Amino acid sequence: MTYDHEVTLIGQVGYESDENGNQIPQENDTTILCSLKSIGRNEFYNAAAAGLRPELTFTVHAYEYNGERTLQFEGQLYRIIRTYSTGIEELELVCERVAADG
Repeated sequence: MTYDHEVTLIGQVGYESDENGNQIPQENDTTILCSLKSIGRNEFYNAAAAGLRPELTFTVHAYEYNGERTLQFEGQLYRIIRTYSTGIEELELVCERVAADG
């Protein structure tokens, strides 16, 4: 498997208050290499029945993933909707695109 794509994992590390006392989430970005796969037909339709819209699967080294729920790939934000361990060292992140309005 070739890791020839770059993805940025976005993890939340806590909150910070602004001058009005509003809680602002603080993020930690980690850029790693990954392999890219498309979603299979079966998985796509099964997920759609549950209200999900999987679009891409990223394969990463398991030790580089720390439970992040969001990632960025080629300027687009994706929500991680499922993880799947494919062995001791690899982990698949099944993702859906985050809409422009959140």
